[in-house]
Amino acid sequence: MGGGGQLTKPGSRRAAGVYTWEEVQSHCNRNDQWLVIDRKVYNITQWAKRHPGGYRVISHYAGEDATEAFTAFHPDLKFAQKFLKPLLIGELAATEPDQDRDKNAAIRQDFQTLRDQAQSEGLFRARPLFFCLHLGHILVLEALAWLIIWVWGTGWTLTFLCSIMLTIAQSQAGWLQHDFGHLSVFKKSSWNHMMHKFVIGHLKGASANWWNHRHFQHHAKPNIFSKDPDVNMLHVFVVGEIQPVEYGIKKIKYMPYNYQHQYFLLVGPPFLIPVYFHIQIIRTMISRHDWVDLAWSMSYYLRYLCCYVPLYGLFGSVMLISFVRFLESHWFVWVTQMNHLPMDIDHEKHQDWLTMQLQATCNIEKSFFNDWFSGHLNFQIEHHLFPTMPRHNYHLVAPLVHALCEKHGIPYQVKTMCQGLADVFRSLKNSGDLWLDAYLHK
Repeated sequence: MGGGGQLTKPGSRRAAGVYTWEEVQSHCNRNDQWLVIDRKVYNITQWAKRHPGGYRVISHYAGEDATEAFTAFHPDLKFAQKFLKPLLIGELAATEPDQDRDKNAAIRQDFQTLRDQAQSEGLFRARPLFFCLHLGHILVLEALAWLIIWVWGTGWTLTFLCSIMLTIAQSQAGWLQHDFGHLSVFKKSSWNHMMHKFVIGHLKGASANWWNHRHFQHHAKPNIFSKDPDVNMLHVFVVGEIQPVEYGIKKIKYMPYNYQHQYFLLVGPPFLIPVYFHIQIIRTMISRHDWVDLAWSMSYYLRYLCCYVPLYGLFGSVMLISFVRFLESHWFVWVTQMNHLPMDIDHEKHQDWLTMQLQATCNIEKSFFNDWFSGHLNFQIEHHLFPTMPRHNYHLVAPLVHALCEKHGIPYQVKTMCQGLADVFRSLKNSGDLWLDAYLHK
């Protein structure tokens, strides 16, 4: 039986409650949130607001078992567990299984064994030289882009060359900040946080906290409506096979979705970073009074204007950076969407970590160019399963992941780059056709 009457205060360090999964699952609303980690029950209602990764990502696991997510996101589990102790209110009853709902116990156990093996083989240890060289080539590109204009002038050809070099630097800095944001470079989280703010703030002009709070939700619940912000298309697109039918039945028509595979080129890649992300970043920093991130962001624009206003003037400098953002946005959108958009997109299914991530992600073939071009996110499956693993080790763990998926009959998809890009169009067209059919006939 449950121990609801034995509940201790969230601030108490002595656990007295014994609960069933049914009782835990009833505490899943905004003002009453419990979750389970390693069979221990925690009341996170107040803590969620102070959670370093944002309150949404931890709230997505309210009423659920969060053991696998907790392990995946925190490289130093002992340190993270210190914050859990005051939140402990009890444990699961001995008669309750380790996993909630219909999660597969065998898959969970085998995946934990795989994780332990990767840990023992040192696949979570980063190579400092790799990341130093990566940062170095970004700084060299930034310097060369300015130098060729300063030495040889602002002609159209040189300006275009400068914009290409700046675009490469910005895109590669985006992959590097992603490494630091996932705490996959240094053993000390504080060093990762410091470098994350430097790269995303001073080298890119964005906000570390904005990125953390958004991106971790995507990892915690990928391709899940209302939980993954990356599938919140603001009614501009319908995605997957469920949402288009729902929109069609309800006669929702914000856009002509049956043509979305065509207008995607006009409103998706061109505007995501230059318009939507920029507005969202500025609004988030100001609304949350995140003055530290705002200062880092402003340091980028101050540095950029000091370098290029003497060469192009204010208007020319603004046009140059706008063109760079335009090019960078195309790069970013295609790399990120080909791994997720053609995959399963649905409402919450409460699946185990391995199954959930494999249904929402696919890989792109390994090659030197693909690794560099995508920041090793062509190994999207491995990255989602082990977000704190240094990216240069993804290819080493990939065969182990593939073997585990084959054992349990879980599809493990690997595509060519061309196939991945084409699948973005195909998935948008398929979703649009599903919407049109439901809109006209259901």
